[in-house]
Amino acid sequence: MPITEPGCISPVPFAMRFTFALLPLFALAACDKAAESPESQPGIATNISDQIESEKADIPPPGNVAQAAEAESDSSLTQADEAGQMPVAMLGRWTGMKDRCGDRSADMELNILPDRLVFHESVGTVEDVTPGDERRLSVRAAFTGEGQSWTRTLTLNPSEDGQTLTIINDGTAATRKRC
Repeated sequence: MPITEPGCISPVPFAMRFTFALLPLFALAACDKAAESPESQPGIATNISDQIESEKADIPPPGNVAQAAEAESDSSLTQADEAGQMPVAMLGRWTGMKDRCGDRSADMELNILPDRLVFHESVGTVEDVTPGDERRLSVRAAFTGEGQSWTRTLTLNPSEDGQTLTIINDGTAATRKRC
């Protein structure tokens, strides 16, 4: 006769029920704990905003963009240090005109890095930067976000003082302020 829990009449022995109850715990214990740390998965970003903050430390700040725009010609806003990279004067954090700077949940948040445009829900790897009329730039980027990939050419038009940036995407313009 199988051993059962006292006062319990069950066709399944107590020891077997106990083993089945512990089975999920054994499965969890078997998981690779090392794979949970970001350091063990190079190239994988668990939080895009945190990754950008660490990369921004390597980028020299553009300084006072208003003074730079007055002291230098308009071409400084559109010339990149290297081909296929964003101009230094455009690098940094931007957000919607009505949004609060530092609000990472703002839909209009944009971080411009030398080689990437990081929007709220997508990241574009810069493939080509072409100066246009006046201060305008044409930027072709390969985007990924929300499980999809696409290539898009955006027109970026910074203001004369460098404090606002209008981005034209498929004929729709959105203006952001510098943070």
